[in-house]
Amino acid sequence: MPAIPDLNRDYERRPYWHATMPALPDRSGKPLPESADAVVIGGGYTGLAAARQLATQGASVVVVEARTLGWGASTRNGGIAHPGYKWGPASLIKRYGRDLATQLYVDSVEATELLGRTIRDGGIDAELRFNGYMELAWSRRDADDFAAEVRPRTEWGTPARVVPLERITDEVGTRAYHGGLAIDTGGVVHPGKWFAGLVGLAEKAGADLHEGTHVTSVRRESDGWFAVQTERGAIVARDVLVATNGYTDGAAPSLRRRIIPIGSYMIATEPLPADLARELSPTGRAYFDTRNFLSYWHVSADRRLIWGGRVSFFPTTVDKTAKLLHRRMLEVHPQVAGYRVEYSWGGKIGMTFDRMPHIGRSGGVMYAMGCCGSGVVLLHWLGTRAAQWMGGAAPPALAELRFPLVPAPYEGRPWFLPVVGEFFRARDRLAARDKVTPPAA
Repeated sequence: MPAIPDLNRDYERRPYWHATMPALPDRSGKPLPESADAVVIGGGYTGLAAARQLATQGASVVVVEARTLGWGASTRNGGIAHPGYKWGPASLIKRYGRDLATQLYVDSVEATELLGRTIRDGGIDAELRFNGYMELAWSRRDADDFAAEVRPRTEWGTPARVVPLERITDEVGTRAYHGGLAIDTGGVVHPGKWFAGLVGLAEKAGADLHEGTHVTSVRRESDGWFAVQTERGAIVARDVLVATNGYTDGAAPSLRRRIIPIGSYMIATEPLPADLARELSPTGRAYFDTRNFLSYWHVSADRRLIWGGRVSFFPTTVDKTAKLLHRRMLEVHPQVAGYRVEYSWGGKIGMTFDRMPHIGRSGGVMYAMGCCGSGVVLLHWLGTRAAQWMGGAAPPALAELRFPLVPAPYEGRPWFLPVVGEFFRARDRLAARDKVTPPAA
C-alpha cells in the first residue's frame, strides 16, 4: 500500500454538526420552579423526548441540564439512524428467547419509524435520508455469519440481503472487507439539526428547559415525592427521570455503577466532488464494520465523508484521534487521499455490561440510558416511552431486562478500559490476519 499522506493540521476542533446547526438560545440563569409534576435530568435526545411527551400528556415538566442542551452525544454522534442493537438476531434469541428477542427488535424498528415520523410531521430540516445501512465484515467468519441474519431481520421488519465480496462496490466504494449485509431500513440524519428541532418541539409542548443547572442529589421524601437538589436550588417533583447516559455522575450513584462512558471520535472532510461522493456511497447508505474497534461512516448531504470510530480506550485528545481516524479512513477509502479534514471531535457514549440499553426504576426514580452506540433512534424512543410509562402506559420490552452492575470496583471512572481495549484490539488483529484478496476489477 502507498504511504498514507499526513493529516492537515488546520481543522476545527469542534463537531461539524455544531458548525452547521441552528443556534440555540441561552437557557441558563432562568429562575427554577419550586415544584413540578416531573423533573428530567439531562438535556439530550432522551430528556427532550421525554419532556415533550410528558408536556403533551398534560404534566408540568422541568428539564435540568448541567451544561448546554445537547452538549453530549446528542450533537456529537455519527448521525446513523438504524434499528437493532449491538447483538445480532441470533445472539438476541440466545440471550433472551425468541419471543422477547422478537419484541426487542421490533421495538427498535418502531423507534426508527418514530424518528422519521417526528422529523417529517414536525417539519424539521434534519437532512433525513432513509436509504438503509450496511454492516461490513472485518473477517471472513463475520461474512459467513451474515447469511443467518437475513431471514430474522427480514421477518422482524428490516429487509436484508447478503452482499458478497464480488458485488461489494455496488454498495460501497471499497474492497477492504469480506462482504456486507445490506439492510433497507433506517439511514442518516444531521444530529444537530434534528436536536435543534426536538428542542423546539419540547418547548412548544410546554416543557420548561434549563441549562447550566447541575443536579447534586435526588432524595425521596416521606410523602413519596422527590427533592431534586441542584447547585441553584431544589425542585420538588412527583416523578424524576435520569437521562444522562454516558455523562451519568454522582447525582445517581446506583446508575453510575452500571454505565461505562467510552470515547467515540469523528472527523469530517471538506466537501468532495460529486462523482467521488457517489463512488464512496453509490446508494447513499450509512456504513459500519464488525470489528470491536469499529469504524462507522457516511457521506453527508453536502458531500463530506463523515468518519468515526473507537480508536482508543486510553485518555486521549481530538488531535491524536484525528490522526488515527484519518489513517483508518484512507485504508478503507484511499480515494480521499489529498482531501482536507475540516473538523475533528469526540464525546462519550454510554455502554453497559450487557451491551443493551435499559429503562426502569431505581429507588422510584426512572432511568433510560445505555445506548451502546445506537442512541440516535433508541434514546429518542426510550425517552418517549419513559414518559408514557410515567403516564400509566405499559413499559417497553427493554424494561424486562436486568440492568447489571459493572463487575469490578467502579464508581464512574472506568480504570479498566485500557486493559479491555487491548483485549479487543488483539481480537481485531487476529481477525485481520485473514486479509481480503480483492477480485479482479
